[in-house]
Amino acid sequence: MARMKFLCDADRCIECNACVTACKNENEVPWGINRRRVVTINDGKPGERSVSMACMHCTDAPCAAVCPVTCIFSTDDGVVLHDKDLCIGCGYCFYACPFGAPQYPKLSNFGSRGKMDKCTYCAGGGGSEVPGSIEEYEKYGANRMLAGKLPLCAEMCSTKSLLAGDGEMIAQIYKDRVKARGYGSGSWGWLTAYHDGITT
Repeated sequence: MARMKFLCDADRCIECNACVTACKNENEVPWGINRRRVVTINDGKPGERSVSMACMHCTDAPCAAVCPVTCIFSTDDGVVLHDKDLCIGCGYCFYACPFGAPQYPKLSNFGSRGKMDKCTYCAGGGGSEVPGSIEEYEKYGANRMLAGKLPLCAEMCSTKSLLAGDGEMIAQIYKDRVKARGYGSGSWGWLTAYHDGITT
């Protein structure tokens, strides 16, 4: 079975924030919450890179491991969802997530910050709502997977930096890109200079 994943090609990301805007518009994300954001490393310096960050839908999600009410779980497709009806707003998932994906509508103490919100991979929600219903949309956002579509953030990426889909397929796409770019010993090294038969 396919495991759905995101991959951001930092060499292609131009920090346009189309993915952030697409996510907010498609899911009507509440004010103050960003399910996706673009992080720039070494801003304005040589080697600057931008990466689109959201929930990475981990295979062994640390957020799910620390949730005291087990409202976070993985689907058969590998999408990490949560049930807002079970969430108590404790914030454990926020501290466990290395990507800062879980968001809360209020900055306050334990239990009063509201229900956690995060990227759902445009797969609706993890609650008891009927998939594709208005109730599901209002609580979790769009369920594009139900219609056989990828998350809108990846579809709107103008440089195709943000990839979404089966983890093995996007890994192969990225591998082919890296091979075409010529990274490694063959990019500007011995092979380029002397055209010897070095395999890369």
